Amino acid sequence: MSIVNPLSIGSRTAPNRVMFGPHVTNLSTDERSFSDEHVAYYERRAIGGCGVIVVEGASVHDSDWPYERAPLASRCTSGWADIAKACHHHGSLVIASLDHAGGQGSSAYSQQPLWAPSRVPEVNSREVPKWMEHDDIMTVIEGFGEATRLAIGAGCDGVEINAGQHSLVRQFLSGLTNQRGDEYADRMLFARQVVHAVRSATIAIRPDAIVGLRLSCDELAPWAGITPEMAPEIARELCELGIDYVVVVRGSIFSAEKTRPDFHEPTGFNVDTCRTLSAVLPDSTALFLQGSIVDVGQAEWAINDGVCDAVEMTRAQIADPDLVQKIKNGQHDQIRPCIRCNQTCQVRDARNPIVTCIAEPTSGHESQDPDWYQPASSPRHITVIGAGVAGLETARVASLRGHSVTIVEKSSRIGGVAAIAGPGQPLVSWLQSEIERLGVQVELNREFDSSSLPNSQVVIQATGAQRGVSEYEITSGTEVLDIAEIRRGNSALPETGVVVILDPIGGPIGVALAEELGKRAILVTPDNIAGNELSRTGDLAPANVRLAQRGARIQRRSVVRAVTKRDSLFIVRVQDRFSGELAEIECAAVVDAGFRLPTTPIDGLVQVGDCVAPRTILEAILEARRAALAL
Repeated sequence: MSIVNPLSIGSRTAPNRVMFGPHVTNLSTDERSFSDEHVAYYERRAIGGCGVIVVEGASVHDSDWPYERAPLASRCTSGWADIAKACHHHGSLVIASLDHAGGQGSSAYSQQPLWAPSRVPEVNSREVPKWMEHDDIMTVIEGFGEATRLAIGAGCDGVEINAGQHSLVRQFLSGLTNQRGDEYADRMLFARQVVHAVRSATIAIRPDAIVGLRLSCDELAPWAGITPEMAPEIARELCELGIDYVVVVRGSIFSAEKTRPDFHEPTGFNVDTCRTLSAVLPDSTALFLQGSIVDVGQAEWAINDGVCDAVEMTRAQIADPDLVQKIKNGQHDQIRPCIRCNQTCQVRDARNPIVTCIAEPTSGHESQDPDWYQPASSPRHITVIGAGVAGLETARVASLRGHSVTIVEKSSRIGGVAAIAGPGQPLVSWLQSEIERLGVQVELNREFDSSSLPNSQVVIQATGAQRGVSEYEITSGTEVLDIAEIRRGNSALPETGVVVILDPIGGPIGVALAEELGKRAILVTPDNIAGNELSRTGDLAPANVRLAQRGARIQRRSVVRAVTKRDSLFIVRVQDRFSGELAEIECAAVVDAGFRLPTTPIDGLVQVGDCVAPRTILEAILEARRAALAL
C-alpha cells in the first residue's frame, strides 16, 4: 500500500493518505476570522498534492479565546468557504477543526474566566478556571453543533473534534482535570454529547460529511491521566457514535512540550499507541498516525505494517509543500527535509509570529512572496563566496533561475556552522544534494581572489560569522576556546576535568555541549534558567530535564567578568546580576558559546546571511533568495 493511494473516509474518498493537520498559524484577522493568507497557505498544500487538509482550529464558543488570533467559528463561514473552494480545485478534502481550549486557554483577551470541568489551575499561567455549570456545558455542546452546521454549510467536507492536547473535550475525559461529583463524573459523557451534537448536525446538513476525532491517547501522567491502555476503549466507544477517522496524538496540561517535540525525541513516537487502536477500531474508521512523522519512508512503513491507514505530516509539508507531488513523481531525494527545530513553525507565544519554516520561509507568506524561481531574463555566471547555508541557497535558487554558479569555499567542507552545530545537518545535506543535481561547481580549500574574475561576473558574499569580541577580561596567556572551532575539530577539549561553558545567549548550542559533557559541565548563564531562548521552540523544560539527568551544573544569574589561570587551572570570575556577589569557578577549560560578529565585508559585493548580521538559518535562506532573485 502506497502513501499516495486513495483512502476511504466515511462515504468520501481522499486522493491519498497524507494529512496536513490543524495548527496555530497566526494568520487570522484581528476579528478572529480566516484571512486571504489562510487561503493561500492551505491552497499551496493542495497544489502540492496533500489529500486531507484540516484547517486551523476554530473556537466553537466565545467563552474560548486561547490566543490573540484564534479563529472563532461564528466568524469563519466565509473563510471556510474560500479555503474549501481553493483546495477542492486541486482535489484535496477540507476538514474544519472544532476547538475549545477550556482551562488551557487564556483570559487575557476575553477578560472573562476560563471554563473547565474542574478548578485545576492552568499549568503555565497558574490561572484557576471556572467550574462549568450545567448551562455552560450545554452552551458549549450546542456550540459544537452550530460550528458544524456553519463549516459544512460553507463547503467543508467534514469537521474534526479536538480532544487532543489543548482541548476541553480531553479535560472532561481525564482524571487530571475532571474531578466532578455530578453526572459528568462519568468522564465519557461530555465527549459523547459533543460527538452526538456534531453527528446530528452533519446529518441535518449533509449526511455524507466526515466527522473526525483528534484524541490524546497518552497524557504522559499515568497517575490520573489517559494512558495508552485506556485509549483503545475510549476511542472504540466514541467511534460507535459515528466517527469516521481518528488521529492519535499525545500530551496534556503537564506535557504541552510533548505535543510537538523537537529533534531530541525520536520520530514516530505514537507508533505503538496507534497500533493498539488499530486492533480495536472498526475497519470503517480510518486511523491516522501523528507524531513527528517527517520521513516518507517511515510513513510508508507505518501504513504497510498495519500501524495506521494514513499519516499526518504537518511539519513536513510546512517544510516542503510539494511533498506529496514529489512522492508521486519519484523525487524522494528532492523533498526538503523538516529538521524538527520548531524555531518558526511553533508560534503560540506573545510575539505573535506568523507560521513559517526556517528552510522554506515562503510558508505562511504565500500571498506576499514573489516567485523565487522565475527564469532570469539574462542568465549570467555567478560566484558565491562561502558554502554555508546562505551560500548554498543562493547557488540553488540562482541555478534554478538559469544562472551558471560557482561556489568558492576556503575550508574543506560545506555547510558552515549549520553542518556542525544544532539540528541543521539534514538541511545542509539536502542543499548539497540539490546543488550537485543542478550542476553547481564547488571549489573547496580556495580563498577568493577578485583579480581572477572577469568584470562580467556577479559575486555574492556569504562568508558567515566569526568569533565575537569578549566582554570580559582575558589575562595574557589564557585561552578561551570558541565553541565553533570545537565543533569544527580545530580545537579540542581536555579528556578530563571540569569545562565551563559561557552561554550568554541561552540557545541550543551551549546547552547541547553541556548535555554532552554531563557531570563535567558548568553552564554559566545570565538568566534564571538554562537555555532561556529554548522556550520559543518548546524545548526549555525538556532541555533542563536532560541537563539534570546528565548531571550538568548550572551557574545562574551570572555575568562573566574575567578568565585567568592559576597554576594549571582556569579561573572564571562571575558576578551575580542581582546581588553583585562575586564568585570564582575553577576548571580545566573554558568554552565561549556567546554572540558572534559578521566576517569582514568585501567592498562592492552583496552580502547575505551571517556576514550581514549573525542570526538564524531562516534569515540566511531568505536573504539568499532575495539576492538570487535580484540577479
